[in-house]
Amino acid sequence: MLDIQFIRDNAELVAEKSRQKGYEVDVTQLLGFDRERRELMQQAEELRRRRNELAAQTKGQKPSEDQVKTGRGLKDELANLEHRLAAIDKEFLELLKEVPNMPLDDVPVGASEDDNQVSKKVGEPPHFDFQPKNHAEIAEAKGWLDKERAAKVTGSRFAYIKGDLVKLQFAIIQFVMGKLTDSTFLDEVIKENNLQASNKPFVPVLPPFLLRTELYDAMDRLDPRDDRYKIEDEDLWLQGSAEHVLGSMHADEIFSEDELPVRYLGYATSFRREAGTYGKDMEGMFRMHQFDKLEMESLTTAEQGLQEHLLLIGIQEKLMQLLGLPYQVLTKCTADIGKPNARGVDIEAWLPGQGKYRETHTADYMTDYQARRLKTRVKRADGRTELVHTNDATAFALSRTPIAIIENYQTAEGGINIPEPLRRLFGGTQG
Repeated sequence: MLDIQFIRDNAELVAEKSRQKGYEVDVTQLLGFDRERRELMQQAEELRRRRNELAAQTKGQKPSEDQVKTGRGLKDELANLEHRLAAIDKEFLELLKEVPNMPLDDVPVGASEDDNQVSKKVGEPPHFDFQPKNHAEIAEAKGWLDKERAAKVTGSRFAYIKGDLVKLQFAIIQFVMGKLTDSTFLDEVIKENNLQASNKPFVPVLPPFLLRTELYDAMDRLDPRDDRYKIEDEDLWLQGSAEHVLGSMHADEIFSEDELPVRYLGYATSFRREAGTYGKDMEGMFRMHQFDKLEMESLTTAEQGLQEHLLLIGIQEKLMQLLGLPYQVLTKCTADIGKPNARGVDIEAWLPGQGKYRETHTADYMTDYQARRLKTRVKRADGRTELVHTNDATAFALSRTPIAIIENYQTAEGGINIPEPLRRLFGGTQG
C-alpha cells in the first residue's frame, strides 16, 4: 500500500503512473475520503477532549443534572461520529488498496508483456546434429513423467514425477542451497555485478503451504483470486509461491537495524489454478497446477532495497551460468511488473524443443509497499522506526529448470547429460 501522504503530495503523478500499470485509480475520490476522514477524526478528538474535561470537573463529586445531560449528549454525538468514521474509513482503505506501487524511473512504459525489453542474452543455444525433442517427449519415453495416471487421480495439469527426474530435482535443491548459504559465493556475485550489498547467507526455510486471507491480501498477492485455491469452510488459501508465506512471516514485527538484511531461501510446493490458460502449454510440465519452487525472499532497509534486487538477479544469472543454460534477461514494462512491484525482471531460458526462450525466473522489488500493510519495520540506530523494503526472486522453479536441462543437454539416444555441477549430487553423469 502506498503512503497516503505521498498520494496527497503527488496526486497527478500517482494517477498517471497507475494508468501506466493498467490501473484506473480515482485519486480525487480517494483524497476526498481522506479529507473527510481527517475532519471526522479531528471532531472525534475534540469530543473526547470535552468528555475528559467534564470527567475531570466531576471527579470525586456528584455531577449536576446539566453535567449529566451534557455528558450523555457528548457520548451520543461521539458514538454517531465514530459510526460515520468507521464507514468512511472502510471506503478510504478500499480505495487506497486499489492504488498500485509506483514503478521506478527505469521501468519501461508499456501496455502488455510484448513491451518488455531484452536487456541481454547470455550463452549460445546448443547446436544438435539431430532434431531436438521437447522435454515431454524425452521424459515420457524415459518413464520420468506420467500425466495420464495423474489425470485419472486429480485431473489435468498434474503429473507423477519419477525416477531420474526426481533425482535431478533434489540435486538442484542441494546445489542451490549450497550456493546461497555460502558467503563466498555471494561475494563472487557482488563483485561480478559491482554491487554494494551484504554477503550475509540465506537461511533455508520449509514454510507452511497455507496462509490466512488477511496476510495474503496484505502481501497483495491474493488477486487474481480465480487463480488461487481456497480451502472450503476455512479462512485459508494454498500459497501460490513460497514468497507469499515468507514475506508475511514477520508481520507486526520490528527488526533492529543490525539484523538486516534478512534473507530466506524457501522450498515449497505451490498451487495455482492457471486460470485463463486453457489449452496453453498442456504438454509436459511447463504449466502445472502444482509445482515446486526454490524462492528467495529478502527484507532490507530502504537504502539497501534496490541493490538487494540487483543482487538477487545476479544470483539468478550466476546459477544459470554455472549450469550452462543459455538465457536472456527481460526488463519488464509497467503493465507487466505487477501491482505491488516497483520493478520487475524476468529470466527466460532457451528451450531447444520449443525453439524459443521461455520464462524460468522472475525478480520483484516492492519497496515498502507490502511492509506498510504488514507493519514490518526496522528501528534505526538513531531511534527512528521505518518500514522495511521487500524483494523476492526465483532461485529455481523445479519444473522449468529441469525442462531447460533436459532440452539443452539431450542426447541423440533420448537421454540427457547431467550438468557438471550437479553430477555428484545426482549420482551420475547421464539420465
